[in-house]
Amino acid sequence: MLKEIKIQTQSHSQLIDITRHVSAAVAESGAASGTCYIFVPHTTAGVTINENADPSVVTDILKETAKIVPWEDNYKHMEGNSAAHIKASMMGFSQIVLIESSRLVLGTWQGIYFCEFDGPRNRKVLIKIMEDK
Repeated sequence: MLKEIKIQTQSHSQLIDITRHVSAAVAESGAASGTCYIFVPHTTAGVTINENADPSVVTDILKETAKIVPWEDNYKHMEGNSAAHIKASMMGFSQIVLIESSRLVLGTWQGIYFCEFDGPRNRKVLIKIMEDK
């Protein structure tokens, strides 16, 4: 099963918790056990798994990635969004989460985040559920 989630980002850089959307796709698939693939088909956005209990973690991630990869740094890319491309590559464009007992296998404090680095934009996330046979 392939499911598409549409996301409207609100900020230039933003992490959006999409765990409930991915969990809903797993429930909709009916898979009791298997693998969930999460893929972001954009070059200036990514996906990561991190703590979703304390919102300051997201704030810290955004703050520190801005320090590591500043928006302005004499990049050669003509579109002027090289920092977004670099940050997206650092986060990655896909994640794999196991499914067991019809639920995502995540740690107690883990959530799945869509990572926007060149917004605001209309985005999408693709979710592929592979059920064990």
